[in-house]
Amino acid sequence: ASAQSSRVVVIYPGYRKEQVVAQFGNALGWSPQRQKAFLTTASKSIPTLTEGKFSPGMYVVETGMSESDVQSMIYNQFSDRYLERYGTSTQEIVPLKTALTIASLIEREAGSREEMRLISGIIWNRIFMGMKLQIDATLQYARGTSSNGWWPVPRSRDKYIQSAYNTYTVAGLPPGPIANPSVAAVVPALNPKKTDCLFYFHDADGAFFCSKTYEEHVQALKKSYGRGK
Repeated sequence: ASAQSSRVVVIYPGYRKEQVVAQFGNALGWSPQRQKAFLTTASKSIPTLTEGKFSPGMYVVETGMSESDVQSMIYNQFSDRYLERYGTSTQEIVPLKTALTIASLIEREAGSREEMRLISGIIWNRIFMGMKLQIDATLQYARGTSSNGWWPVPRSRDKYIQSAYNTYTVAGLPPGPIANPSVAAVVPALNPKKTDCLFYFHDADGAFFCSKTYEEHVQALKKSYGRGK
């Protein structure tokens, strides 16, 4: 293959499926119709997942590749990175879809690798206690569109959005992943840090705070922002 006929496509951790297909579509010159076709056929490769199966990383594509060619390449990468490492004993404890869903929340919420295991611990704490997850990234996913951005800044009124992905109103995990997580996020999803924290937020500088009680959480918010949420 000549240098002109191949291109590198980069899929960043935390991308939505629409961002993924846009990357491939731009590199391969696909029309909007072909991009849509790719998403509908891609959803058949791992039937239980519409999101979360596009493994972040670098892909080399060749001019003229079909949707099914790209789909096969993505599936092979997903298989190498996730399925090969995912033993049946792990699957029995935490099904792959659950792990990828939690990993996608961690990917979108954590500001650093260090925070990933702690946020995982908080998510698991809430799941075990039957608390609503109340994760802003799920509101962004519910609201995101090509016109107002795939990850719009959350607003207070978003907490009342009618969506199965709204973790402020619907208990438990969303129906599936909200993004495509990296292996770096899947590992902490399966290995949460033990913590007493149930609440967390990032301040304006990106510093991470977590609290054991709602009262402590409100106090920390007031200290950082001069108000409680």
